[in-house]
Amino acid sequence: MCPFCRSEDTRVLDSRSVRDQHAVRRRRCCNACGRRFTTYERVERLLPVIVKRDGARENFDREKLMRGLQIACRKRPIRSNQLESLISQVERHFAGAAEREVPSSDIGKYVLGCLRTVDEVAYVRFASVYREFSDVNQFVLELEHLQASENMSDSNVQETE
Repeated sequence: MCPFCRSEDTRVLDSRSVRDQHAVRRRRCCNACGRRFTTYERVERLLPVIVKRDGARENFDREKLMRGLQIACRKRPIRSNQLESLISQVERHFAGAAEREVPSSDIGKYVLGCLRTVDEVAYVRFASVYREFSDVNQFVLELEHLQASENMSDSNVQETE
């Protein structure tokens, strides 16, 4: 559908694979108004149903995860294609799982693991929402844990050198 005039009558001008071959970019032209626009088509993966903390069930929502990551990464040197790649990694991981239902906590833990390698500040921001920090002490504990694990990694690297 044309985003300008809402006509269904459009044609494809050009198609290209993008994002690690997991999506197709299509350049389109509206036959009604003549304006051009771009669409992206992604293979729909069979993802498990997410079981929320309160027991509610909902389908995996790529856009909802993107919004959460964008908030955590606000004013950080992280490109949007890095976030797209991270979300694709999450989708691949859980699409390959045998379970048809996955607790939201499992997804949160996996995202935290991925985000930690991208940006530590974004990691702490995301963790504060995911783990529902209620006071400053929880931030301090998380930062101490992060720093301790970094020191462990640094000492392991020095031992192997």
